[in-house]
Amino acid sequence: MSTILVTGGTGTLGRHVVTRLRTGGHEVRGLSRHAQPYAVDLREGGPALDEAVTGVDTIVHCATSPRGGDEKAARNLIAAARRAGVGHLVYISIVGVDRVPFGYYKSKLAVERLVEESGLGWTVLRATQFHDLVFTVLQGMARLPVLLLPARVKDQPVDVTEVADRLAELAQGEPAGRVDDMGGPEVRTFDSLARAYLKATGRRRAVVRIPLRGASYDAFRAGGHLAPERAVGKGTFDEYLTKRSGARAAHR
Repeated sequence: MSTILVTGGTGTLGRHVVTRLRTGGHEVRGLSRHAQPYAVDLREGGPALDEAVTGVDTIVHCATSPRGGDEKAARNLIAAARRAGVGHLVYISIVGVDRVPFGYYKSKLAVERLVEESGLGWTVLRATQFHDLVFTVLQGMARLPVLLLPARVKDQPVDVTEVADRLAELAQGEPAGRVDDMGGPEVRTFDSLARAYLKATGRRRAVVRIPLRGASYDAFRAGGHLAPERAVGKGTFDEYLTKRSGARAAHR
C-alpha cells in the first residue's frame, strides 16, 4: 500500500477522500492549515510542507479558496512534490473552467495548467458543483425576505461522496491525464433547486428571477458549467436534502 497526502484533508471533499483511502489500507496524511501533525498553509510553503510530502507516493490536491491564493499554493505544492520525488499528483477541478470567465474558474484553470506542466505524473478530474455548495448558496440567499436568483441559469449538482469515491479510485491508479468529467444526475433550473430547498427547510420566500449582465453570467446561462453528457452521478439534490433533514432531526 502507498502513502498518500490529501490537501484540504478536513474540508468538504477532502475528509471523504481521506476516509476512503484509509479504508483501502493506505497510509494517508491529511494536510490543512490547522490539522496536526500536518498543519501547513500551502500559500506559505516552507519546511513544514517539505516534511509533509517526504515519503509520499501520491498527492490528492483538494485544498482551494475562492478568496484567492490557489495558484501560489499549487506552485509551492508542486515544487515540494518535485523535491520529494512524488510520482502522482491528482487535482480536482470544476466543469467549465475553460468556458466560463468567472474569476474563481480562471484560477482553477490556471492551476490545471500548472499541474499539467509540473513534470510530475498527473491526473485532473473536473466535477460539477457539489450539493453542499448549492445548499450553502441558497441558505445565504434565503436570509433575505425575497429569494433573488439569476434568471435562466441551470445547475447540475453532484454528491460530494461520489466525487470522493472517484478521486480515491484515481489516486490508487496510474497517472491518467485529464479524465472524463463527472456531473450530477440532473440538470435543473436554479429556480427548481431553490424551491426544493425552501420546501425541505420549511421556509417561505418569494422567488424572483433577476436577469444579469456580463460575460460570466452569459456563460453560465449558456450552460458552460454543465456536463449533461457526463451525468454519471447517482444522488439527486432532493435526496441530499432528505438526508440532511434526517441528520439534523437525529441530532436534536
